[in-house]
Amino acid sequence: MSIEEIEREIVGEFSVYDDWMDKYAYLIEIGNGMPAMDEQYKTDDNLIKGCQSRVWFYPEMRGELLYFMADSDAIITKGIAALLVRVFSGQKPGEIAKADLSFIDEIGLTQHLSPTRSNGLVSMIRQIKMYAIAFSAK
Repeated sequence: MSIEEIEREIVGEFSVYDDWMDKYAYLIEIGNGMPAMDEQYKTDDNLIKGCQSRVWFYPEMRGELLYFMADSDAIITKGIAALLVRVFSGQKPGEIAKADLSFIDEIGLTQHLSPTRSNGLVSMIRQIKMYAIAFSAK
């Protein structure tokens, strides 16, 4: 499934909810459903800089596709990380690097995040794209 197809799926899932408290609850549910990240990957190298909470992303190439594991010590941030893992895992690095991520605005995430969480989201995306660029150069 392409990045755009996954984005459309997510937009559809969030459109079920009218109230942002329900959307936050769904985001928390998504984060709670993410597989636990092994402690060995929770290193300073995998820590996302620019996030108020602690967020780790670990990239791994399998064949031509890039996969991510993520975790956070904050429940909403963990949900955001889970969404990004869902969108980007199993994609080609070149596709990740050029993705525009319109779903973030479409579900209203940017408008409903605090400035610090919004900065964290930007930092997570920047790091994922940096991983993608690094892996596509190999």
